[in-house]
Amino acid sequence: MTQSALRIDGLSHTFGSRQALDNVSLTVPAGTFTALLGLNGAGKTTLFSLVTRLYDSTSGTIEVFGFDVRRESPAALSRLGIVFQARTLDLDLSVRQSLLYHAALHGIGRRQARLRMHSVLEKFAIADRIDDKVRNLSGGQMRRLEIARALIHDPALLLLDEPTVGLDVEARESLIKEVRRLASEEGNGILWATHLLEEIHMTDRLIVLHKGRVLAQGTVSEVLLQADAADVQTAFRNLINASQTPSLGQEAAE
Repeated sequence: MTQSALRIDGLSHTFGSRQALDNVSLTVPAGTFTALLGLNGAGKTTLFSLVTRLYDSTSGTIEVFGFDVRRESPAALSRLGIVFQARTLDLDLSVRQSLLYHAALHGIGRRQARLRMHSVLEKFAIADRIDDKVRNLSGGQMRRLEIARALIHDPALLLLDEPTVGLDVEARESLIKEVRRLASEEGNGILWATHLLEEIHMTDRLIVLHKGRVLAQGTVSEVLLQADAADVQTAFRNLINASQTPSLGQEAAE
């Protein structure tokens, strides 16, 4: 049985009177690329903020490789790497300085940090830019650096929130290819949040999130079957339409 890299059960969150997440339960198996598909405002960033403890969850459970993020935060977060939609790089640092600083935050010694730094930069084809200032990198190279930085402490789970925003088609496809390789060849659990249907492949796992609720999850084939659709676009539309149609019980109550 495949181990769960991320398991969320019964998670809800509100901002004042607005329900951002409503009883969300999902699983990201280790060694899989799982796409979290949702329109802007679906709750993807809120979900990531709860997993990473930027927000405190007051209902439900979140586990990273079996460690509860509230009760066992150090063990859970040490196994987690994160790339948020908004870039968080210091433009005045060099690539080398950026990675060494982040490694130090994780308590990684300088010698080990250098070894890991060269390894992750090679994976993402930016090793030749190691002494360049971050501000001199292209948008695609900055994203690669952010992922390399997220991997410097060797996490087993990687969360990426709309990581291709602002990238051209070639840079986007190259980035997705490299992240999929982390899952297939290195066994990382990947949760890739996106609103772009073209970023989802038939080989992926898929979670559909809409207005804070999970409408479907499983392999892409399983989601298509559940939504009675031949492609992801039709499945997404069918699931959203079904979620907005009141049941007979609801109609009677109204």
